[in-house]
Amino acid sequence: MTATTDGSTGAALPSSVAAASDTDTDIPVAAGAPDIAADAMRRATEFLLSRQDDQGWWKGDLETNVTMDAEDLLLRQFLGILEEETTRAAALFIRGEQREDGTWATFYGGPGDLSATIEAYVALRLAGDRPDAPHMARAAAWVRDRGGVAASRVFTRIWLALFGWWKWEDLPELPPELIWFPSWVPLNIYDFGCWARQTIVPLTIVSAQRPVRPAPFPLDELHTDPARPNPPGRMAPAISWDGAFQRLDKGLHALRRAVPRRLRRAAMNTAARWIIERQENDGCWGGIQPPAVYSVIALHLLGYDLNHPVMRAGLRSLDRFAVWREDGARMIEACQSPVWDTCLATIALADAGLPADHPRLVRAADWMLGEQVVRPGDWSVRRPGLAPGGWAFEFHNDNYPDIDDTAEVVLALRRVKHHDPERVDNAIGRGVRWNLGMQSRNGAWGAFDVDNTSPFPNRLPFCDFGEVIDPPSADVTAHVVEMLAVEGLAHDPRTRRGIRWLLAEQEPDGSWFGRWGVNYLYGTGSVVPALVAAGLPGSHPAVRRAVSWLESVQNEDGGWGEDLRSYRDSREWSGKGASTPSQTGWALMALLAAGEKESAAVERGITWLAATQHEDGSWDEPYFTGTGFPWDFSINYHLYRQVFPLTALGRYVNGEPFAKPPAARPAEAPGVQPGADTAAAGAPGTGAPQQPAEAKGG
Repeated sequence: MTATTDGSTGAALPSSVAAASDTDTDIPVAAGAPDIAADAMRRATEFLLSRQDDQGWWKGDLETNVTMDAEDLLLRQFLGILEEETTRAAALFIRGEQREDGTWATFYGGPGDLSATIEAYVALRLAGDRPDAPHMARAAAWVRDRGGVAASRVFTRIWLALFGWWKWEDLPELPPELIWFPSWVPLNIYDFGCWARQTIVPLTIVSAQRPVRPAPFPLDELHTDPARPNPPGRMAPAISWDGAFQRLDKGLHALRRAVPRRLRRAAMNTAARWIIERQENDGCWGGIQPPAVYSVIALHLLGYDLNHPVMRAGLRSLDRFAVWREDGARMIEACQSPVWDTCLATIALADAGLPADHPRLVRAADWMLGEQVVRPGDWSVRRPGLAPGGWAFEFHNDNYPDIDDTAEVVLALRRVKHHDPERVDNAIGRGVRWNLGMQSRNGAWGAFDVDNTSPFPNRLPFCDFGEVIDPPSADVTAHVVEMLAVEGLAHDPRTRRGIRWLLAEQEPDGSWFGRWGVNYLYGTGSVVPALVAAGLPGSHPAVRRAVSWLESVQNEDGGWGEDLRSYRDSREWSGKGASTPSQTGWALMALLAAGEKESAAVERGITWLAATQHEDGSWDEPYFTGTGFPWDFSINYHLYRQVFPLTALGRYVNGEPFAKPPAARPAEAPGVQPGADTAAAGAPGTGAPQQPAEAKGG
């Protein structure tokens, strides 16, 4: 791992501040919590400012797991462009992530993962590591003990099939004719979440083509029985959903031989046009690495040579996901998070007391304004009458702005005193209208799409890894509700529907599930500030239950932490884990919003943050506290450890930023009609007028 700690997060601290002298900080023993917080806040502010790019943005490394690095090498091997320096650097990183038992995990401190271990092993074989080397032999033995390649997930076996290490006929069928399904037909591509959609469309071409490149070596050592590497799987009962979809897959395999060649070619060409139309200006697809990898393979199989402009741009974009370490290792990011990191950093610095007109904040606001998406994307399939106006997560991703980023960018922009307030108001107005128009039928919000809740995609045998749909979540809904409240729309019927949904989603213990962060701490840390901002008093029963839960799961050292295992076993792991700076920040943000500033729990949490802070104002956080897919794909956002502690410290010292809304701000966001329902914001079939698209940057 890249963290400099051994995984511990500091010695346990009692509530007395005297224990702070046991840490490597310069906090005076006699200081009280407010003084300690102010000093820690000052140092954290200086550190975060030092990490801002000259253009105004922040971006921390986005660390996931070694499958990104392994698949990058496999792609280059498949295309015939694997070269020595890249291979050596990737192998150095992959070896460094191997655990003592020979396995690779998908998050820090997690258990060994079969598919990740297989892919890492194959990548090291490509790099020249011998199968009889001790570290390789341990990995292979563990893989065989867990069922071998046959027990791995579908995506791993697809990569192996590209080189003949697995049979294509033993993989689920994914016909390219899916591209022609209209949006009202079950299992059309828009029934999938945008990340899955961008991956599945190119994979329909790969599945239809079934390419095989000569394998550079055998992989017999990864099979439980090399003479019978592809054992038949078990069929579920026909009357079950799983059984029905297994039989559907068998039917698709049989149909493959009957589909006219011209029809299949036409479907693949349609899919190729769909892919090319969604390539971003920087050559990537959706700003994330997996769709880019599969899109490059699919287009290559259709005859696009590596010098074609689309392919050249795509390959160049993949190089931008590489993070080169000082030791010469090369880590691949699954995506990059500059918009998300920048809005969170802006919020943290403003809440920490940086003047609203500070040049650094104004520069950040200018950059965010220039990133607003003002053209339709895939979301407009379900909302054709809605004007664009959201923000995406990445540098280049105009096809898939997301509701969460849009809400947080608006909250960030409202904290900045910009020299062109009209430009800011216009941008915010577009963002608010777009978010309101993306409200789902149940009153809540998903991340990228409206009502993306079909039960069928998750049933496909192909979809055995991670989330493939995008239903509303408590954390995204909370951020939207908080944003609407700040914009003077707390009493709008659409906001109230979101609040009712959040209240209904509260867990019996008082917490909320966190879809995009780990886990109940993230959900609760998002929802409580939103409810209070929307007008619920700290005495509200839902808020009091949340406070009681947070106090009950505080660690003895004063911090908070939650392990990713809570996604698998909430009873055992909810709110439990080693203390981390980001999760402690989330808990404190909720408690402070609930009016608990003077509580012992808050004092102990503030003390823990100050005691674990480094001299330069930073924190260490080896643990993964971000979520891509609950349990299956976890993220360590390297900037989380800075922005969330600083936000909590700032609110402790300075109070809630919008406790009293500025009198100069209008009661309603520009262009938003109070009391209008979701349909009036541009839902299909309402006849709502299309708002004029404006130049990017407003």
